[in-house]
Amino acid sequence: MFKKILLIEDDKFLRELMSKKLINLGYEVVSAADGESGFIMIKETKPDVVLLDLILPGINGFEVLEKAKQDQEIANIPVVILSNLGQGEDIEKGLALGAKDFLVKAHFTPQEIVNKLKSILG
Repeated sequence: MFKKILLIEDDKFLRELMSKKLINLGYEVVSAADGESGFIMIKETKPDVVLLDLILPGINGFEVLEKAKQDQEIANIPVVILSNLGQGEDIEKGLALGAKDFLVKAHFTPQEIVNKLKSILG
């Protein structure tokens, strides 16, 4: 059975790049371009892992994460934050809200991000 990854990212180029890379590795990928539809997709698709940007149109990634962790139905789905926000307080806030990991976009190549997801998915 394929592992399903939900990618919540408003940057179309990055969303397509990451989707292609993950699909080529055999993952099923669903994506959303904003926080509201991203949260709805977590509930509807119940992915194995969520890759979440923080700066999103509508509700931001922190709000998506907080809502997801408060919802018993989806609270156990691991969420990896992938953001350009790399300040200590952003990372602490993300992890405190329940993120499994926090990756700063500028510090990781798409391949390194994929490797991180592989380790989380087992």
